[in-house]
Amino acid sequence: MGANRPSSLKEVDMNRPDPFEYGTSRYDSALFGAGTVNTRWWHELSDGRVQCDICPRSCRLHEGQRGLCFVRARESDEIVLTTYGRSSGYCIDPIEKKPLYHWLPGTPVLSFGTAGCNLTCSFCQNSDISKSRETHTLADSASPCSIADAALAHGCASVAFTYNDPVIFLEYAADTARACHDRGVRTVAVTAGYVERGPRAELFDVIDAVNIDLKGFTDEYYRKVCGGTLTAVLDTISWVARQSDTWMELTTLLVPHHNDSDEEILRMTSWIYDECGPDVPLHFSAFHPDWKMLDVPATSHATLRQAREIALSVGLRYVYLGNVHDAEADTTFCPNCRNAVVVRDWYRIDEYLIDDRGRCTFCQSKLPGLFGASAGEWGRRREPVVLGDIASPNPAFR
Repeated sequence: MGANRPSSLKEVDMNRPDPFEYGTSRYDSALFGAGTVNTRWWHELSDGRVQCDICPRSCRLHEGQRGLCFVRARESDEIVLTTYGRSSGYCIDPIEKKPLYHWLPGTPVLSFGTAGCNLTCSFCQNSDISKSRETHTLADSASPCSIADAALAHGCASVAFTYNDPVIFLEYAADTARACHDRGVRTVAVTAGYVERGPRAELFDVIDAVNIDLKGFTDEYYRKVCGGTLTAVLDTISWVARQSDTWMELTTLLVPHHNDSDEEILRMTSWIYDECGPDVPLHFSAFHPDWKMLDVPATSHATLRQAREIALSVGLRYVYLGNVHDAEADTTFCPNCRNAVVVRDWYRIDEYLIDDRGRCTFCQSKLPGLFGASAGEWGRRREPVVLGDIASPNPAFR
């Protein structure tokens, strides 16, 4: 893992003030237009290159070069983030779409992403964003404060960093998360978990809930299909489960003939049980042909059901299916009395039988996660948001 130390040519202020609080440092009016800010997770190499230490890819860059993610680049002998304050769009989604089923069910979440990605998944279903090399993708802009203000104005319980991976825009995500927490808004990350240990701790320190995409359970699949390594992702999942306060759910997209064998699913779910315990929710999601994998068939419902049965058989208590309509596999059951306590129809909550202490109303068993006294009523809606309509109370960020 790359060391976290400032360049000998240009010192990085690692104790800089939070820009959303003081109106200073990296997020000022000049930087807002350009979207380029300094970062801390990099170091200089003996051959003159500068290594980015944000993820295990460890891109080693000459002046003017960009990393594989495209948004982190070498400029003036340091690594900068080029998309701070810029987004591919803002939208209010149901929290279940992240997917998070044990986190304030039925509530709206203000969601946004930027551009780029540090993996190269051949099946990427957000390739127009994650693989974008065009600046027009980042058509919207907003400060951390204005995003938090927009969440409040629209009645959102949380803000989600999603659509592309927040690891690569960590500085923007972390500042936004702190602005949200300052206003009592919770934060959600949707990530592949492909991140180094230091940046990981910085990011998850301000994240309340996360869905980590565990793409498969073989090194070959990660290397050939995703352009990453399995061990780095497993290390992140174990760390979040054992050493953080962040609520975690996992998702695996089952791709026919690639990662959907019974043997692989058994090994994966057994590992999840051993490392994370029986209460981590697991979502198996159906693949649909996309981007570079148009020749691969869609995942059958039978394959998804079989994967769910395997996961339940090893002891996982909460296993859900995504991208298909399956009432049983959308429902949360109390692990003690087996009554249905959250009944879903796609992203709509039809029944909610959990009390204000997060307990089953039938037997008073505690459900893992964060549950309110009642479910939200956002339903299946997806509403785009123009953040320019929300004025920040801090003049530095207008």
